[in-house]
Amino acid sequence: MTIRVDVAHRFASGFALAAAFEAPAEGVTALFGPSGSGKSSVLAAVAGLLRPDRGVVAVGNEVLVDTARGIMVPAERRRCGVVFQDARLFPHLTVGANLRYGLARAPAGAQGPAMEEVVALLGLGPLLDRRPRGLSGGERQRVALGRALLARPRLLLMDEPLASLDAARRAEVLPFLARLTRAARLPILYVTHALDEVDALAETLVLLEAGQVRAAGPVGVLSARTDVKLLALRRDAGALLACTVLAHDAARGLTRLGFAGGELLAPLRAEPPGTVLRVRVRARDVAVAREAPRGISIHNILPCELAAIEDGGTPHEAFLKLRLGPSVLLARVARDSIAELGLVPGLAVFALVKTVAFDHAVAA
Repeated sequence: MTIRVDVAHRFASGFALAAAFEAPAEGVTALFGPSGSGKSSVLAAVAGLLRPDRGVVAVGNEVLVDTARGIMVPAERRRCGVVFQDARLFPHLTVGANLRYGLARAPAGAQGPAMEEVVALLGLGPLLDRRPRGLSGGERQRVALGRALLARPRLLLMDEPLASLDAARRAEVLPFLARLTRAARLPILYVTHALDEVDALAETLVLLEAGQVRAAGPVGVLSARTDVKLLALRRDAGALLACTVLAHDAARGLTRLGFAGGELLAPLRAEPPGTVLRVRVRARDVAVAREAPRGISIHNILPCELAAIEDGGTPHEAFLKLRLGPSVLLARVARDSIAELGLVPGLAVFALVKTVAFDHAVAA
């Protein structure tokens, strides 16, 4: 089963939406792009909050929208759980009562996590008797997530649920959100313009710009493509590696991570060996050497092959695509360095990455 979206709509402002993509039946599909790119409009069309001029929305074999056939299932019958930027909790109800409201809206016989599981998953136990006005922004969003999940939706829609939170509250909520999305076992469309949220949550990525889908596919694959300018032109562009915690060296303050093609040393982490992490290796953090350097502070010196030299988005920069077995790293370098080092595709080189570059690794 897949989620199929193919909608077009022209707004009174003149903005034109024409977006088509498919999302898997389980896991997070992130709709990513700059503000005003049409992400929330796509979500509104799926939820039934926007009636598109033309298009189709289908969840597996069930068609929610087909303008050519006159099908427009009302929003209340689509079983879409929606979480907005603001939590929209009932202020006169306690946290427990807000959660039970979601459970009361679940269709008879619908499958999903029990109240106790959701409370434990989102760490809501100490909050059950409190009212929303006494909660922090992060706590309110956790309650909103729980309420949406307890309504037993078949599709969960999240419209920038962390955008209104400051950095500290975002960091607090993101691990809870990651656990929820893994436990939900249902398709989730997640709107964001924050790459760290994509790294932490998404398996599939849909890139939108000016109302159109520029690229779509597995997040790891798109992250390594330099032709996808919405990602490649960002200063935090880089490859996303699936890593496993291999061992810790507390005396040195280091953790050893393994990935398909090699190993990395990162700052000491709390996760036990065997934990799977996703690590964004930013292209700006990767340097290249023709020979293995000695007497330097960089721990990660990785033998690799220079697979390609590609456009870096400016006249004076380029991307080096570095292959380590089945994995790929990107290095953003000055074009002058390419000439100075005599770099050509097929050359054996060394990728140099500082250990402290991995302070933003996220649990997968």
